[in-house]
Amino acid sequence: MVGSSDTMEITASLFANLPEGWNAKRFGDILAEPVRNGIYKKKDFHGHGAKVVNMGELFAYGFISNQKMDRIELNDRERQAYLLQDGDLLFARRSLVLEGSGKCSLVVCPSEETTFESSIIRARLSQIEADPRFYYYFWASPFGRALMASIATRTAVSGIRGSELMQLKVPVPSLLTQRKIAAVLSAYDDLIENNTRRIALLEEMARLVYREWFVHFRFPGHESVRLVDSPLGMIPEGWEVRRFTEVADVLSGGTPRTSVPEYWGGEIAWFTPKDIPDTFYVLDTERKITELGLSRCNSQLYPADTVFITARGTVGRCVLAAVPMAMSQTSYALLGRECIPQYFIYLLTLSLVDVFKQNATGAVFDTIVVDTFRNQYVAVPPSELLLKFSEAVAPIFSQIKNLQRRRDVLRRTRDLLLPRLVSGQVDVSEMEIDVS
Repeated sequence: MVGSSDTMEITASLFANLPEGWNAKRFGDILAEPVRNGIYKKKDFHGHGAKVVNMGELFAYGFISNQKMDRIELNDRERQAYLLQDGDLLFARRSLVLEGSGKCSLVVCPSEETTFESSIIRARLSQIEADPRFYYYFWASPFGRALMASIATRTAVSGIRGSELMQLKVPVPSLLTQRKIAAVLSAYDDLIENNTRRIALLEEMARLVYREWFVHFRFPGHESVRLVDSPLGMIPEGWEVRRFTEVADVLSGGTPRTSVPEYWGGEIAWFTPKDIPDTFYVLDTERKITELGLSRCNSQLYPADTVFITARGTVGRCVLAAVPMAMSQTSYALLGRECIPQYFIYLLTLSLVDVFKQNATGAVFDTIVVDTFRNQYVAVPPSELLLKFSEAVAPIFSQIKNLQRRRDVLRRTRDLLLPRLVSGQVDVSEMEIDVS
């Protein structure tokens, strides 16, 4: 979170060092029209009509285009006032946390009528002198976040006012420079998005192979294997029904004492639910512990490809460790027994997440306990088939991990360039960049 003194320092440094040819103007002076708060409609008007951007979409996406959304009915006057256009900037008018106030997203070529709800502010730029992508990136930069923090209220629900947003001073380079900067940053975002799509396709491929082999029983050679009755229904002959805890060890974690600085800041990744990504693998963790910290807590150093599953609160989030990691007590670590491969354990666990959630207990918040796993029975194929499966999906998991690492490098590079480009610290005026 940016404090008030930090805010003043960041914004002062921005405007004290603007490159030659850059101006500073009120944000309202580069708008085509005044900002507007979104529309509020009673529930009777929900469920059909135009798509509506809610706070969920605003916080989930930087670029809002054709995502699935709720719908509301608009009349002609409301269409005229509240429909979104390509290039509109949307800002969070209120947030439960200060960091969320003023969070900005960019509307990109909506394919059908789309509006926005009352907790959102729309800003429509004068595209004669302002490039929407440049200002989307500016508001995402530390400078833009600091400016937002300067007008955000610090009450139970933080928020910004459109009138104050228009008064904020922003840097205004030439339109060509804006477009060049936006093109550089957009190129990184396009690569990041391309990797994200490839990761999603590979993850779905791994799930499909698992379902084909172990749910639909169409594994290699299945034609010659008859189905037999079992406590789980019909399963291939030679498969066994076992408790989950006979298939995988369910292991716990721990937290070194936070008041002892010698336990923290080391090189050992320490996994908590905060570190869960949107993909199969967790590559790194927010916090690290030392060897001494590891020795003073209840966690082992779990090897790469250990399955972590969250056990408290938001239960059932499931990931693979990309590197050896320790773990907090809010999750369980799953390691296959009797050489059962981790890829099978991971996909098996993913397939059982809904069952685990249904059997979670707890008076205050949902909790998965060891008995949740012990009471779950699963069909276990012969070791030869598990080995074939692991060999079949290993290249898929390897590609996922490599693409995640590549995507993380791109994100770090973009985030390093972002403040330097939007403040003019990196000169793009002589760069040959296609801005058509």
